[in-house]
Amino acid sequence: MTRTYTRQQSPANPRVRCAIYTRKSTEEGLEQEFNTLDAQRESGEAYIKSQAHEGWECLPDRYDDGGFTGGNMDRPAVKRLMADIEAVRVDCVMVYKVDRLSRSLLDFARMMEVFDKHHVSFVSVTQQFNTASSMGRLILNVLLSFAQFEREMISERTRDKIAATRRKGKWSGGMPLLGYDVDPQGSKLVVNEDEAARVRAMFQLYLDHEGLIPVVQELERRGWRNKRWTTRKGTERGGRLFDKNSLWHLLTNVTYTGKIRYKDEVHEGEHEAIVSDEVWQRVQAMLHRNGRTGGGVVRNKFGALLKGLLRCVPCNCAMTPSHSTRDSKKRYRYYVCTAAQKRGRQACPSQSIPAGEIERFIVEQIKCIGRDPQLVAETVRQTRGQATQHAVELGDEENRLERELGEHHRELQKIVTQPSGDSDNGPATTRLADVQERITSVERRLTQVRDEIEYLRRDMINEADVAHALAEFDPMWESLSPHEQARLLRLLIERIDYDGRDGMISITFHASGIKTLAKRESRGDAA
Repeated sequence: MTRTYTRQQSPANPRVRCAIYTRKSTEEGLEQEFNTLDAQRESGEAYIKSQAHEGWECLPDRYDDGGFTGGNMDRPAVKRLMADIEAVRVDCVMVYKVDRLSRSLLDFARMMEVFDKHHVSFVSVTQQFNTASSMGRLILNVLLSFAQFEREMISERTRDKIAATRRKGKWSGGMPLLGYDVDPQGSKLVVNEDEAARVRAMFQLYLDHEGLIPVVQELERRGWRNKRWTTRKGTERGGRLFDKNSLWHLLTNVTYTGKIRYKDEVHEGEHEAIVSDEVWQRVQAMLHRNGRTGGGVVRNKFGALLKGLLRCVPCNCAMTPSHSTRDSKKRYRYYVCTAAQKRGRQACPSQSIPAGEIERFIVEQIKCIGRDPQLVAETVRQTRGQATQHAVELGDEENRLERELGEHHRELQKIVTQPSGDSDNGPATTRLADVQERITSVERRLTQVRDEIEYLRRDMINEADVAHALAEFDPMWESLSPHEQARLLRLLIERIDYDGRDGMISITFHASGIKTLAKRESRGDAA
């Protein structure tokens, strides 16, 4: 037995109110009818009974921390105990062993200051020493030092195990990732097909929009949220809307390529990749170029009309606008492959292209399409094919949303019909509101997807649309400002592929861009 501080008792009031504190670092075994917390409390109660002649009484309140580390003070039962001590409801604190109260020497010293301030005794049932003397306090500090040493050794062993696990490509735990589920039979990531499709769509959206903010806005419009999961304690986490930071972390997570990261090391993982290496590298290059806050359109300082549209075919990467000056008077603009910028000119067979020359060439090609019926027909064929592909992708998303909506409705029905023992039914009400919010979000996105599908089916472009839109392109183009010209090209064109090995240039049009331009011009003609 150890009594750290002795409370000054008067003969008229010999009563000593004893609080028993118990703790276990993990939750394993706590579900048993008689667990280690019960055993610790039983030992404390037995000791209190042996001191009944001294006026000791066991308080009925239980201060049990099951599944909490002793390395810090972030424990609910400890907080309640310290509050009761401050309120002068406790005269003695009893533990089975000293390290049950704390494994941190600093935290223990702080608690002892509070005990001393309120004249509260401290008793350890199984450790025999008296801290009323300087030697006893020394022994207590030595015991706590070993307890802290043990905790730090456990932390080191845990970190070493995580390092070894990740170097073998195994999943070592952590927050669940959107696109994967954790195999219940072991620590292995298994692809969640519905979520994986969304992850791939997010990577493609960033390549299309070239900025985090536009993608965040699109994800909010679709009602897409990050990973939702339930902890071992039954608490629901995640399910929040994306912001710039969360989207950036998703786009830079190498796990999606089938690899595992440990600090600065990257190792081949056991799980299946969701995103191809090609798409991953393109996204990383664009993120590096744009930064975490900007985008291609924002940084178009010198009015490069083809920024974000022009791509180098041999290197499969973007061609970015650049410039040089001669005699500090005239600026010469050109487009250069980003791979050549990073690895040297010899890394890319495509030479830099004068900006004005290729911009005029692209504009002339658009004008020529409207004058040639065969080019109009080919443009219609390609854009209708793109629209059909987009409709298929939207149809897949519609099916996923319908399945997700069915799961939410089943969860809602379960909450409504499940009996609850709580008088205020607070947790059930919170879950009900959360599920209803998810249903509303999915229904909103489902309506948008169905509207887009209907629009694609109803408003497929035809040769008349293309001929009418591109025939009026020439006079309209000359009346626009450089900024408006860049916006118009981005409306019409999805990408421009340039192969410097043979000088070939191919233009891919947006499926809906020509239709939109035709409608605008029709309204202009009518006016």
